[in-house]
Amino acid sequence: MEHTFYLANASLTLRVVEYLHSIPWVPVRFMTVIHQIDGWVVRVKLAYEMTPEQDGDFRAFLNELGIPYEPEIRVRMAFWGLETGQSPIDVMRRYQVAVVSHGAPDREEIEAFRKQFVQGLGYCPETLA
Repeated sequence: MEHTFYLANASLTLRVVEYLHSIPWVPVRFMTVIHQIDGWVVRVKLAYEMTPEQDGDFRAFLNELGIPYEPEIRVRMAFWGLETGQSPIDVMRRYQVAVVSHGAPDREEIEAFRKQFVQGLGYCPETLA
């Protein structure tokens, strides 16, 4: 089972990471974060199915932060590449997507991406707030 959502900015993406670290009953197999020009795509793949109540709670939390997202083919292929063990660098080159994080939910990778991106631009776009 997996959940793929579109979030408006980095702060919301970080809230998902914090939530996953604070709620032990969400059986996260891995989390993939991709940055796009106008927002963030977050995919949470679960190790096993949760109870309907747990799934409903998790889905409600995600719905508060973003919207369910059906990724375009390029992003789906990037997800597939990462899941089959391709390196994030290879996936980024092949599918032209910005893979921020893949694996255990990691706040540091997201914050490092945001910091580096903002430094390169010289200002902070709305999606990186």
